[in-house]
Amino acid sequence: MQILYPDIRAYQKHELKVDEVHTLYAEECGDPDGIPILFVHGGPGGGCTKYDRRFFDPEKYRIILFDQRGAGRSKPHANLNDNTTEHLVADIDALRKYLEIDRWVIFGGSWGSTLGLIYAQAHPERVMGMILRGIFLCRPKDLAWTFQGGADRVFPDYWKDFISHIPENERGDLIAAYYKRLTGANELAKMGAAKSWALWEARCATLRPTTEVVEAYCDPHTALSIARLEAHYFVNKAFLEPDQIIKNMDKIKDIPGIIIHGRYDMVCPLDNAVELYDRWPASELHIIRDAGHSSHEPSIVDALVKATDEMAQKISGDGGTLG
Repeated sequence: MQILYPDIRAYQKHELKVDEVHTLYAEECGDPDGIPILFVHGGPGGGCTKYDRRFFDPEKYRIILFDQRGAGRSKPHANLNDNTTEHLVADIDALRKYLEIDRWVIFGGSWGSTLGLIYAQAHPERVMGMILRGIFLCRPKDLAWTFQGGADRVFPDYWKDFISHIPENERGDLIAAYYKRLTGANELAKMGAAKSWALWEARCATLRPTTEVVEAYCDPHTALSIARLEAHYFVNKAFLEPDQIIKNMDKIKDIPGIIIHGRYDMVCPLDNAVELYDRWPASELHIIRDAGHSSHEPSIVDALVKATDEMAQKISGDGGTLG
């Protein structure tokens, strides 16, 4: 079984001002002359960590990580102004131009798979390959599964904790109810809602309970950005047209892709990945039999590292040229 590459440091850090409100944090590590690969984090609002550098062979890849608007080390933190999917797609291409990259590989998980696909559909000529985990098509039924009814039947004990912050008369639309509290003026209520939202997601994210994942999600700084940005995006249906990703798969049908999805993913159920695979002729699907949603699970790590090694081999010419 493959494990993560050793911990590495960023050789370059950037602050990219993308408009009058937002400044993005980005960093580069690995080989400056290697294959450019962009890590697109989840959430929205999750941000990147040093852990995320380690899925890639640092001798083969120019590894680029960035925190999306309002997330991680980007400023201002947890800010919702001018924060839409369209803005994030524009930010990714602005970062590409800033770094003087012609084409790159997109690597994203969960919301990172959503945003990666939307970016590729907007700029297919800039993407030479994709590695996507925990596919999230962001359809109404996908949002309802996690935040209204579906996952609650698997985790009824955790669900009780999640809904306990919302009065019974508002539980018919939990995303809207949380959004109201996460954007309200009461700071204590906001932070309480943020921790509750983040804890619910973290508890659902792994097949086996994982303290590390729960602690990462529930760190106050991270919990606030995840909860506020996710509620903001989800109450607005991710600023996407109905079934937008699937309807536009013809635009990227020839871009090689590796899809990795845990069979027991309770945040983004497996049907997301299967439907994407069925509409993407150039993709391969790996269903991980003993994993849920999180990139921290050993079998998911194994599959992701193998995927990045495979992609590097193909792009370097050992197995043909991608794109």
